Amino acid sequence: MEQVNSKEGPDWKLWEQPDDYPSHGRNAFQAAEAARRQGEAAFDAFHYALLKARHEYKRDIADLATLIEVADGVGLEMEGFRNDLGDWRLLDKLAEDHTFAVETLGVFGTPTLVFPEQQAVFLKMSPPPSPEESVAVFEDVSHFAGDRQQIREIKRP
Repeated sequence: MEQVNSKEGPDWKLWEQPDDYPSHGRNAFQAAEAARRQGEAAFDAFHYALLKARHEYKRDIADLATLIEVADGVGLEMEGFRNDLGDWRLLDKLAEDHTFAVETLGVFGTPTLVFPEQQAVFLKMSPPPSPEESVAVFEDVSHFAGDRQQIREIKRP
């Protein structure tokens, strides 16, 4: 979102900013990629715990202390995580993901869900569905994305 919402112009790239740039999401992205280096299960655990820290506990996921606490809490190997967290090559993945999302899928915001055959759908819900409704809501959205491609926008005032 920082890249898309930047007022710096199209040549400005979040992943090219200096270490001390006050980013809201770059540290979290880099931490998630550091977790991924420990395997997909480690990434999944870290990602879920990070989302929970942000959305349920209102933690600042730009804060390195929060990222380290979350990593430790899900049992990542911490020496490797800390070393990988400092590897700025992890931001190459951010550049790659952003470019693919914008140029290939037409993504303009989050959350965007991508279904088979690269059918992307921007989705905004409030309040979120209950746990009991979540699967049915996902199936409905999936149906619109895959089977009703002529539907371009549904918006409530």
